[in-house]
Amino acid sequence: MSVDVSILVITYNAPEWIAQCLDSLTGESRPRASFEVIAFDNASGEETKQLLRERAETTPELRTHFSPDNLGFAVGVNRAAEMATGRTVLLMNPDAMIKPGAVDALLAFLDEDPTRGIVGGRVLYPDGSVSLTSCFAQPSLWSWFCYATGLSTAFKRSSLFDPESMGRWDRDSVRDVDIISGAFLMATTETWRALGGFDEKFFMYGEDADLNRRAADAGFHPAITPAAVVVHAGGKSSSTKTAKQRLLLRGKAEYAIKHWTPGRARAGVGLLTAGVALRSVGEVVLRRGETWRPLWNERADWGKGWPTRVDLTGDREPSTTS
Repeated sequence: MSVDVSILVITYNAPEWIAQCLDSLTGESRPRASFEVIAFDNASGEETKQLLRERAETTPELRTHFSPDNLGFAVGVNRAAEMATGRTVLLMNPDAMIKPGAVDALLAFLDEDPTRGIVGGRVLYPDGSVSLTSCFAQPSLWSWFCYATGLSTAFKRSSLFDPESMGRWDRDSVRDVDIISGAFLMATTETWRALGGFDEKFFMYGEDADLNRRAADAGFHPAITPAAVVVHAGGKSSSTKTAKQRLLLRGKAEYAIKHWTPGRARAGVGLLTAGVALRSVGEVVLRRGETWRPLWNERADWGKGWPTRVDLTGDREPSTTS
C-alpha cells in the first residue's frame, strides 16, 4: 500500500541516538501524512540490531533491513529507496530528531512547486542554535583556495572568504540553494529514480553535492524552507576526526574529478592538499594533536577520490552524512 512519505534512515551503531530518532518519528512529532520508516542497517553491532528488531515488532510503520557489510551511505540509501512505497522519499540521519510538523511542512513545500525537485529544511543543534549543515553553496576553486590559505577558517561565515557556508544567512527564509544535505532531504520518488539516486562511487560524503548538481543540470532548483525543522546531534556515530576528514577529502576529490575539467580538478585537489599541509604544520607548531599529518602522508591516496572497492579496515566510519 502506497504512503505519502518513505522515511529512509541508514543506521550504523549509536543505538541511543537511533532510538531518539525513531521516537521523534512515531511520537509527538509524528507526521500527519501517511508514512513508513525504512531502517537500512550497515553492519552495526548486536545492540543496535536488537534495538531495531524490537522497534519493528512494536512500530507498524517501521521496516528494517540488515546488511552483513557496511555498504556506505550512498548504497544504503539507494537500497532503502528501492524498498520504498511512498510517493516521496525523505532521507534522515539516525542522530536527527524531527520537530512537530517538520515532515508535513517539507511535503507541502515540495508539492507547492515540484520543479524544486529536492527540498530540505532548517537544522538546529541540540542547544537550539542554528546549524549550517542543512545546505551549502557549490564548491569552487575560489572556495578551495580559501580553505588552502586558511581564510575560510579565519573568516568563518564570510560570504567572500567562506562562500560554501553561504555567509550570515541563518537558514531562516525560503531560498534556492546549490546543495541540500543528505542528512534531511526530500524528493518525489519519481524524481529520485529519474536522477538515478546517489552515485554509489561516493561511499559517503559528496554524494549529496553530486545529486544536487545533477538535479540542477536536469532543470530543478533545490530549495529549503525554515518551516521544516530537525535537530541534528551531528557525528554521534563517528570514530575519529582524522577518519572523518579523510572521508570528506575523498568525497571532495571525487566530486571535482567527476564534475570539473581534468585541469580544474587537478588544481582543486592541489588546493585541498595545500589546506591539509597548512593544518598539519599548524599542529606541529602549536603541538595540537595528530589529525592532519596522517592525511598529508596519505594525500596521493585520498586525492584520487573514492576507489572502486572501498576498504575501511581499521577506519570504520558511520554510514551517515555529517
